[in-house]
Amino acid sequence: MNEKAKEQQIIDNYQQEEKMMILVFTQWCKNNNLDPEALYNQAYPNQTGTNQALVEAINSTVSREESEMIPTETVLQVLQLFGNDELGFIVQQAAEEIKHKGQQ
Repeated sequence: MNEKAKEQQIIDNYQQEEKMMILVFTQWCKNNNLDPEALYNQAYPNQTGTNQALVEAINSTVSREESEMIPTETVLQVLQLFGNDELGFIVQQAAEEIKHKGQQ
């Protein structure tokens, strides 16, 4: 495999893993009755236009009944792995609100 092919493979792998990170986030949102676009826009209010990867992930989610539970800690770790600290902060806030509502 030549150097250019290796570089392309690394890029392709990263993009595939990034899609999985977005899917984990969107499925967690769906499992918790949250709007992933709204949370994303809270984290990145200056981003304009449609995030196609987010839209694709939303369309790939399954119902809450079909999905396994995704722990908040898993979502936070995956987001952090990709440097999405702002979104991680918003997810943490949303998780705390869910927990607070559950205790009432």
